[in-house]
Amino acid sequence: MLSRGTFCVCNSITDHSHAAAPGLSGQCHQRFFNFTNRRRNFVISSSGAAQKDPVLAVATDEPNAKQAGFQPSLADRLRLGSLTQDGLSYKEKFIVRCYEVGINKTATVETIANLLQEVGCNHAQNVGFSTDGFATTHTMRKLHLIWVTSRMHIEIYKYPAWSDVVEIETWCQSEGRIGTRRDWILKDYANGEVIGRATSKWVMMNQDTRRLQKVTDDVRDEYLIYCPKAPRLAFPEENNASLKKIAKLKDPAQYSKIGLVPRRADLDMNQHVNNVTYIGWVLESIPQEVIDNYELQTITLDYRRECQHDDIVDSLTSPELDDDAAILQTTNGSPTASRDTDKCCQFLHLLRLSGDGLEINRGRTEWRKKPAKR
Repeated sequence: MLSRGTFCVCNSITDHSHAAAPGLSGQCHQRFFNFTNRRRNFVISSSGAAQKDPVLAVATDEPNAKQAGFQPSLADRLRLGSLTQDGLSYKEKFIVRCYEVGINKTATVETIANLLQEVGCNHAQNVGFSTDGFATTHTMRKLHLIWVTSRMHIEIYKYPAWSDVVEIETWCQSEGRIGTRRDWILKDYANGEVIGRATSKWVMMNQDTRRLQKVTDDVRDEYLIYCPKAPRLAFPEENNASLKKIAKLKDPAQYSKIGLVPRRADLDMNQHVNNVTYIGWVLESIPQEVIDNYELQTITLDYRRECQHDDIVDSLTSPELDDDAAILQTTNGSPTASRDTDKCCQFLHLLRLSGDGLEINRGRTEWRKKPAKR
């Protein structure tokens, strides 16, 4: 879908490229509220004491930018999130709620995707980007430019259960002349174990013409000050799955769910289908035997076309035959791959418009045998 993003966070379109990130700190941090003053050299802690510290974020010099008298909002004071010490990434903790878990009594992949979107939005808001323009910079708003998602890749090594606390770290980086990327690391806050990683690609689009546009130097300068200076990748491994091209599924598909219609609740504030809805549509055509005996470990989606509220969508799925199929396992918080085709299966997916067959989205999923019940 070609819907709006949030400093790389919440919608969709086309492009395939690399994704990845790095130094995974396993250290747990004590809860605190840390609010960055964007114009002064101090940080306000939960105790209210002023502490000398380098400026971690600087708002853009636009008419409605936060000024020297910045005061954290009620949401800021209650939110369990803050910029990291260097100001180049953002961490936030979330408690998994009862309505966010599924039949496995663990968080669903849609819950995970929504949390990724939420922490990305909060990061953008924390550094002073527009909240009414989906994290657009001042220059972007003047030129009617928005971010749209081209690719999303999520790997989940262990699903959190109801009442588990998940800490998510996120950051952005430049990606070529027309794009940017956002990466995430998910940890079990109780023990610091890495339970998931994700990466996404974003491109810039003119909101009026719906055409892709190069990221100008002015826009780049506005957001790069919040990005790591050296490349930092959630998936630093060579030839990792996030880089793999997705082949188009050929007709006839082995499994299908025809005639999916966007609900009103699927639309975001811009009247576009939100990108998390696409994940649900992809899973609708997975055979029930897989749902009953396996759990999703990896999902990659390439967004090709936006979906409107009156579109009708077909979800198609076929097994992907791959001699290199592998199951991802975790050892001491670090993912490792091991060959075990009896415990892993892979599928190719296609979402298309029912009427003319135009491609909306193509995807790949990998599934592992369900663990023993918790």
